Formats: sequence, C-alpha cells, structure tokens
Amino acid sequence: MEITDPIARLLGSWSAGINLGSVLLRVGLSLTLAAVIGCERASKRHSAGLRTFMLVSLASTAAMLLDSFLPSGLHLIAAASVIGSSVICVNSTLFSSRNQIRGLTTSVGLWSCGVVGLAAGAGFYTATLIVFAAVLLSLSLFPAIERYLKDRSNHFELHLELSSASFLRDFVSTIRRLGLTIDDIELNPAYVNSGLSVYSIAVSISSAELKKYRTHSQIIEALRSLEYIHYIEEMRG
Repeated sequence: MEITDPIARLLGSWSAGINLGSVLLRVGLSLTLAAVIGCERASKRHSAGLRTFMLVSLASTAAMLLDSFLPSGLHLIAAASVIGSSVICVNSTLFSSRNQIRGLTTSVGLWSCGVVGLAAGAGFYTATLIVFAAVLLSLSLFPAIERYLKDRSNHFELHLELSSASFLRDFVSTIRRLGLTIDDIELNPAYVNSGLSVYSIAVSISSAELKKYRTHSQIIEALRSLEYIHYIEEMRG
C-alpha cells in the first residue's frame, strides 16, 4: 500500500518524486528548519550554532536524496550519515573543569537535526515539520520546566571552592546543621596548585522543613554567606 505524505498530496505529485523542484524544496526546507534550531542554540552561546546545524541537516538531506537512487531497501548513505552525526555528537560533548558535562544537549540537538534532514530528504514533509517542532520545543521550552523540577528535587550537586582544605570540616558541619546530607565529596584535581581547595559535592535534603520551603538556590545563597567559602554554585548538566 502506497502512503502519500499529506503535505506532498497538497503540493502535487511533483513534490513526492525526485526532480529539480522537489530537490530544491527538500534542501530549502532542511536548511530553513536547521537554521531556526541553530539560532536557538547560538542565542544561548552554545558552541554549535547556525552553520553547524545547517551543515548537519544538509548532509543528512543529501544522503537521503542520494539513497533514493540506490536499489530499494539499501539506505547505506543515510545510515552513514546517522553514524557521522553520532560521531560529531560524541566529539562535541566535553567535561568542564568542574566535572560537568558540557554540550550534551547541543550534541543531541545536532543528531536530531540530522534526523530532520533525513526526513526532509525522503520527502516526508509532515514528519519533518512535526519532528522539527518537537526538537525546537525540547530545546527552548523544556529547559525552563527542567530547571523548575531540578530546583525542587531532594538531590543536587555543588561546585565548592574553599579558601583552605582546613575549612572542609566546618562546611560539612554547617551542611548537617541545615538538614542536608552529603552523599559524596570529590576533590577536583583541575584546581591543584591554584591556592584553593575545590570539591564536587553531592547533597540530599533530609530535613522535612527544607523539603517543604527551600529551593536549591535559596540553600546555596545561605551557604554563600559563609566567610571561608570562596565560591559555590549548583552543578547543572
């Protein structure tokens, strides 16, 4: 049974086949949607911006178009395109000096943009727009929801810079008095010989009062007032 894309049905049979007009439409649609996603990432100062997203999407679209000339069922170039996007994603995901994963969302966004390009190249215009809308919403709208949920979670991680390692015991005592539990403490080797003692600390809220009324930012703000703390912030993935 042949399935026709609803948008292709509206545009006409030319858009479902492979011809100059349909190729221009698919490439143009792929680049336009990728540019929107790339602008969203670039506006938040992420490393992979407009050009990177456009190139990944364009490569995926071209791969799918080329695959249309191969024997039925063999989508070798499209598969290679997906693998290539995955390699780019892995290489663009880094660990910062604060033991935080950087670029993971952008990497997944690149891979998703490649899928959008594949759908556009295949002429599945409806699926292309649906996936594009889902990716854009995930990147632009969901982070605010995610931050809201994380800020009210009973578990979070801290990046802590102390003036001296001798103050660590004082910090632990203060944490316990506030109704918090330290799950793990890790010395950050990236700051050796910097004059500071820097730690990554996993914390759980054990106090019922804190669970009910306090957010992570309020807890951190209270800790920031301690004179021996050089710097403190919540670590976010």
